Amino acid sequence: MSAMMKAVRLHAFGGPEVLRYEEAHRPVPCAGEVLVRVQAASINPPDLYLRDGYRTLPPQWQPDSVFPLIPGTDIAGVVEAIGEGAHGFRAGDEVYSMVRFPQDVMKGSGAYAEYIAVPADELALMPQGIDYLQAAAAPMSLLTAWQFLIDPGHHEPNPFQPFPHIPVSLKGKTVLVNGAGGGVGHLAVQLARWRGARVIAVASGKHEALLRELGASEFIDYTRHAAETVAQPVDLVADAVGGVNMERFLPLIKPGGTLYLVNPLGFAGQQEAARRGITVSSAQVRSSGQQLQQAGQLLASGEVRVVTDSIYPLRDAAAAHHRASQGGIQGKIMLRVN
Repeated sequence: MSAMMKAVRLHAFGGPEVLRYEEAHRPVPCAGEVLVRVQAASINPPDLYLRDGYRTLPPQWQPDSVFPLIPGTDIAGVVEAIGEGAHGFRAGDEVYSMVRFPQDVMKGSGAYAEYIAVPADELALMPQGIDYLQAAAAPMSLLTAWQFLIDPGHHEPNPFQPFPHIPVSLKGKTVLVNGAGGGVGHLAVQLARWRGARVIAVASGKHEALLRELGASEFIDYTRHAAETVAQPVDLVADAVGGVNMERFLPLIKPGGTLYLVNPLGFAGQQEAARRGITVSSAQVRSSGQQLQQAGQLLASGEVRVVTDSIYPLRDAAAAHHRASQGGIQGKIMLRVN
């Protein structure tokens, strides 16, 4: 009989109430994997979509999941054991990761648990000077912003477009970040500033002080003004929100400029973008221990920091998901595991 652990599992799709805190079998690391004793995990939009059964996706993209499953991708913790052929880590190392994304996005990557087996190449040593909660808050949001703005880090086909995503130079450019208060958005503000851009942050008014502190030169409260009606022309719009009418940003972008869509589903402005000479591009974030190690240097130096919205114990994951559904999130929602 294998050892047991506590985990949050789904036995059916639905609202936050379907998340069950219960006993589960502790994973055993396979070849090339590292067993991590999880100290903290964070909540990301794909966790919410999976819990809900990805109902917003086209039917052909919806999961054929096998229950029970453990959701979540982002973890920080301590190496417990090393699988055969896994290199670069030893027992006791403090590590963090975005686990098996996107390959396990439809069946749960297993982060909402006391233990998780992680492919060694998706794992990185935790940056010096930050704690488990700060480390677990970073992976998906940081890798998304990094792969959009700095380096995709892979050559896998993009499911959203027929051409590869190629980040543009940001030095001396003006970048508008829509959804700047959220997990990806507040990191995109910091990375764009780090790369020499002047940043306009768009969010609700309660985020203004934080976003100016993080490096935004200008702030637009979308509850008072539509950004596209008050901002001066920009070189790049990074839309971390998605939803209806993403095309509204096209007139704001200079000819030859760029529109990045973190969630491109529903964008209907390709013809207008082509007419204006604007490149519209998206990227599929992928797990990368190497990039987490690289980007983590910015977390260690304090050049970039991850903001925490709220912290819940693992057993209260349902309450954390309820918080996520309320909107107005500033940074990341966290689960304290051990």
